[in-house]
Amino acid sequence: MAREKELKDLFLDTLKDIYFAEKKILSALPKMAKAAQSPKLKAAFEKHMAETDGQVERLEQVFASIDETPKGKTCDAIMGIIEEGKEVMDEYKGMPALDAGLLAAAQAVEHYEISRYGTLKTWANELGYADAVKLLDATLKEEKATDSALSQLAESEVNQHAETAKAA
Repeated sequence: MAREKELKDLFLDTLKDIYFAEKKILSALPKMAKAAQSPKLKAAFEKHMAETDGQVERLEQVFASIDETPKGKTCDAIMGIIEEGKEVMDEYKGMPALDAGLLAAAQAVEHYEISRYGTLKTWANELGYADAVKLLDATLKEEKATDSALSQLAESEVNQHAETAKAA
């Protein structure tokens, strides 16, 4: 008979999921930065690339804090979001709406990450993983800040460019 799975098992599975996701995001961000037309959007992607490197390291510290080896588990959700981003890059290449589409894809990634990190932090707290709580909270704050910065960029520049380019 299979053993009962507990919250700590779910925590570890979800940790593996986000670890895989962050590594996939690291490979997608340079492509998104290269495709971006707006210098500000390109810079935002490059900044987040550096942050994501740190987030992967933090996840490795979370694994260590619970005596587990860092290991990814295929995350179908992030694969789908990244695939949507690729479609935007292909279908809107060189077009005024490209950056708006890239930014929307990036925010879909951020919202997924915010959801995952918020859940993991809550579970880590429940499980008494104090070190993990601190590490996950630091990443959660970064993800929320990135999402906020992307929203501001969308509203101040990127969406207007996508809309007004047709009038030019």
